[in-house]
Amino acid sequence: MTNPLLLITELFLPTKGGTAVSFDDDFSRLGGKEVHIVTADVPGSKEFDLEHPNSIYRLTLKRHLWLKPESLLIYLKLLQKSLWLTMSQGITSVFAGRALPEGLISLLVGRLTRRSVLIYAHGEELTGWGRGRKFQAMCFALSRADWVLANSDNTRDTLINLIGVDPEHIVLAYPTVDEERFYPDASDYNLRKSIGLDDRKKLILSVGRLQARKGFDNVIRSLPLLVSDGVDVEYALIGIGEEQESLQQLAEELKVENRVHFLGHVSYDDLPRWYNTCDLFAMPNRDINGDSEGFGLVFLEAASCAKPVVAGIAGGTASAVLDGETGLRIDGENMPEIVKAIGSILRDPAAAKVMGDKARQRVLANFTHQRRVSQLRELVAKP
Repeated sequence: MTNPLLLITELFLPTKGGTAVSFDDDFSRLGGKEVHIVTADVPGSKEFDLEHPNSIYRLTLKRHLWLKPESLLIYLKLLQKSLWLTMSQGITSVFAGRALPEGLISLLVGRLTRRSVLIYAHGEELTGWGRGRKFQAMCFALSRADWVLANSDNTRDTLINLIGVDPEHIVLAYPTVDEERFYPDASDYNLRKSIGLDDRKKLILSVGRLQARKGFDNVIRSLPLLVSDGVDVEYALIGIGEEQESLQQLAEELKVENRVHFLGHVSYDDLPRWYNTCDLFAMPNRDINGDSEGFGLVFLEAASCAKPVVAGIAGGTASAVLDGETGLRIDGENMPEIVKAIGSILRDPAAAKVMGDKARQRVLANFTHQRRVSQLRELVAKP
């Protein structure tokens, strides 16, 4: 049993996304009902919360354009609930899912009640606010927290060089993956059959929100080039997002719409099956106006299933993918590099297996839940 803890976050399951999954993994393992989660009310949350080991408090969190700032009510609701829980439940440490808005709230609660404050830093949010008031507010919260949890070496460097956080208050807390859920298994013939694939075709897989920075459009652009070069390949995308329509149009323009499969959301049980069914996981991410990949939890999920990956060099992917060992990191804007990287892996199954096996071994050595939870327990135990 651990001391009572509080997490303030807008993003928590059943909300989709790697960040929500990561928080659930951390806090469900840190303790039981003495761990309190203040988060947003989302569809499906009532049923989800009934079976959850932690105590979860759902709030209606909406921004209003007529308010200045538009998130004022969100701040007030989070502050009221979090302050009450900290005092009434004997909370010893307050975690914030991000610097804004949760970090400012956790800092205020922590200073009013003399509790330690820990703020997660994911990377992409650090460079996306410009240099105005929101950026200044983010810097204020991060520079005054007791601990800032950086998800990658790149995020740590950004915290020091851009935000001005004292390096002694930064802890590298790499994301983790459930190695017992994501494990190497045989290719699933029924999944391949469901999208019309036979055993001769190669399958590229991507998982994530359909956003421009993920580079899914450039994977689609690579398909006709790979096919013309003799690689019989198809592409499956898991996820939804604002770029879906443009990605579908791109596939039609390039006349590869029959080779691109938009799977939307897949079930909890099916996701590891899709990783195991693919020949290569690809997300050639890039930086778009400061919006970059902080780490890329999906790279770890693929690695845990012993799959090689192609990743972009932007953001914090160097912490998730070892170039030339567990996959290839390339310029996500450079089509010849993307085509060459994907083609080289798909044409050489033996080399792909070596990469995949190394990736699995690296997950077991560095990215398990047990290691990260032990790290968090040590932090909250410090005076």
